[in-house]
Amino acid sequence: MFKAEFRTPEARRGFILITLTTLLASFAMSGQHAIVTNFFRDVLLLEGPQFGYITAIREIPGFLILFLTALFYRLSLPRLTTLALMTLALGYALFSIATDFASVAPWVIVSSMGYHTWLQTQHALAMSTTTEDKAGTVLGTVKALGNLGGLLAMVLMALGFQYGWFDFTSAFYLLGLAAAAAGVAIFAFPNLKDGIPHPAETKREPIVIHKDYRFYYMLNLLDGGRQQIFFSFGLYVLVENYNLSVSQLTLLLIAVNIINTLLGRRVGRLIDQFGERPMLAVANVLYVVALAGYAFVNNIWIVLACYTIYSIIFPISWIGANTYLRKVASQADIAPSIAMGLTMQHVAAVIVPLAAGYIMNFYGYQIPFAIAMVFAVITMVSTRYIDPASQKSSSRLAEGAARV
Repeated sequence: MFKAEFRTPEARRGFILITLTTLLASFAMSGQHAIVTNFFRDVLLLEGPQFGYITAIREIPGFLILFLTALFYRLSLPRLTTLALMTLALGYALFSIATDFASVAPWVIVSSMGYHTWLQTQHALAMSTTTEDKAGTVLGTVKALGNLGGLLAMVLMALGFQYGWFDFTSAFYLLGLAAAAAGVAIFAFPNLKDGIPHPAETKREPIVIHKDYRFYYMLNLLDGGRQQIFFSFGLYVLVENYNLSVSQLTLLLIAVNIINTLLGRRVGRLIDQFGERPMLAVANVLYVVALAGYAFVNNIWIVLACYTIYSIIFPISWIGANTYLRKVASQADIAPSIAMGLTMQHVAAVIVPLAAGYIMNFYGYQIPFAIAMVFAVITMVSTRYIDPASQKSSSRLAEGAARV
């Protein structure tokens, strides 16, 4: 089924390992995502502004990911990924001992360190299994198959809380175990370049900040402001304003995961076929529509539809941004540049939830979602300046010339 995307047996083995790891990690993260909003509200008794504070705390490691990655620059990407997923596992398991805002904050930070490091290395490892013209298809396929793990977690959480099989403590332990298993799975990932085995590199550039990648940084900065408003408060609005239970919330997430599983590979192929610029422009038009529904409509069914639309098109942004980077950056620059992109994304992500939480407390949740619309409009205009064919970095051009 995937033979065309992979040039060697090692590349196919790498694809299987990154897919298995993504499936297990998605199981852990999706299960956490499904229950943590209710855990914060019903067990820890957090209120609206505190959701903004906890989100800002969670995003601090994302802001520092550039420096965290530089700290471990001597580790190979598979080893760094294993360390990240073990850290994620520890953080998730220790949610079980939290009793209030202060006692949950350390585990939010620990799990976030693992999560954000995994985001960086996952994309770099997946793209190393193939050539740049098929990177979107591979990323979309990995995401789609990973959604199966998320889907299983959500079904299990919905049934478990509905029928009393789980409480929050046992659920957090299970999710931590899944993240640890993901860390074990990726340990044997082969070292690849363009899908071809390459001598192992145990040392990377600790930090890469290059003007040739400025449009990649721009996309991440703008996306950070928009997505943190939505993902900080999208589910909170459904729980607080429309009183959705754990089971109802999980059913919504299950539906979104089923759709993303079916469409993931197709989304990646569309990016490979039509390019990043038109696909990102269309995605941001749909973001504006979805965020407008949250901001200006007070109907549960329309708001649910808007949540679904946003969640379905969200993969276009990160796949498109990373395939753009894959085309303009040298192989050695990809992982540290993704780390830099995540740091830029979290420049907005640390500030925006705090401000949005304050605004929501005094003026209602509609204003933050209107602000997110503005971010989407700016991004839509900015995508006009993206052209990977003419924006290849000097190191990428030199790398191509060396191959020839």
